[in-house]
Amino acid sequence: MDLNYLRKILKIFDQSSLTDLTIEEENVKISLSRKPPPSMDSISLVKNLHPETIPTLKIEPSPENKEKLPEPEEQKPSIATTYHKINSPIVGTFYRAPSPGADPFVEVGTHVVPGQTLCIVEAMKVMNEIESDVSGTIVEILVENGKPVEYNQTLMLVKPD
Repeated sequence: MDLNYLRKILKIFDQSSLTDLTIEEENVKISLSRKPPPSMDSISLVKNLHPETIPTLKIEPSPENKEKLPEPEEQKPSIATTYHKINSPIVGTFYRAPSPGADPFVEVGTHVVPGQTLCIVEAMKVMNEIESDVSGTIVEILVENGKPVEYNQTLMLVKPD
């Protein structure tokens, strides 16, 4: 099955209101499911809560520990606004290199271009190359080699050019 075809199916499913989808094609069966959104009853229940009935938690240091606390740092921009996320299009096993003894496709600090292979996610004995969709520099690799990954899990962070 073509990886781009699978990506399109996942994107359509993600944007739809479907909770289950099963596709059988060429001896391959793909089943997608997700939890349904909360019902309107639970949403209206939350809206009708009075502020005074919602418990709050406030933590303050004791007077003797107050001077030991570091000064608050300047707010840094969030990762979502600073870096581009490379996410896994499928559930599978993450590999940084094309084979066990080979050099990794990329390292932290590697400059990448759109279409460049960054890693592989193995699913059902099929090696799916994950390619960059932006030009930039790899800032962080978030998954260890050989570890399982979930659908849409962030694999790497890229600082766009």
